[in-house]
Amino acid sequence: MEMVVQDLAVARGGVTVLEGVGFALASGRALIVRGPNGVGKTTLLRTLAGLQPVAAGRISLPPDSLTYAAHADGLKAVLTVRENLTFWAEIHGTGAVEGALRAMNMAQLADRRAADLSAGQKRRLGLARLLVTGRTVWLMDEPTVSLDVASVGMFVAMVRAHLAQGGVAVIATHIDLGLEEAEVLDLTPFKARPSLARDGFDEAFA
Repeated sequence: MEMVVQDLAVARGGVTVLEGVGFALASGRALIVRGPNGVGKTTLLRTLAGLQPVAAGRISLPPDSLTYAAHADGLKAVLTVRENLTFWAEIHGTGAVEGALRAMNMAQLADRRAADLSAGQKRRLGLARLLVTGRTVWLMDEPTVSLDVASVGMFVAMVRAHLAQGGVAVIATHIDLGLEEAEVLDLTPFKARPSLARDGFDEAFA
């Protein structure tokens, strides 16, 4: 399995924010995406996930191979921890619920409603959801928000186990996860230049 991105341009609100982005990730590899706030990290991940169209370039990967963990945890508040994971496992046809509970230390909370979890516990459950999808490529946007140091360690261990099984991970984060084996992609050099038409507009009203 290989994920290949070639000369990719992505847009936000109809305006191109990144252009010329390219990378290739083979099985067992991870990519850490960095850059200042507003540079386009979330826009890039949403484009990779197929939630918005590509402005230019090409994304190549096997169909139905990816899952996306955004800022929202994707939980149903009235369901318990186990019921939430079971819901997603049944959608994706997997049976990895118990393993997901153990991986993010949620077993003792299995019968608690998601609505009654703390912010950190909700984040851990949202990340455990990745394990029941059976998908090879994990796209994650600031996954460690609301996590304490111990929970970040559990998350990193979960990612490492995924990579060891031939998975791929693309992670947008501002913190050092300690994933020395991961490549780093700084998006700053790929920030799109303003169009000539826009420059002319700005100069006319300067």
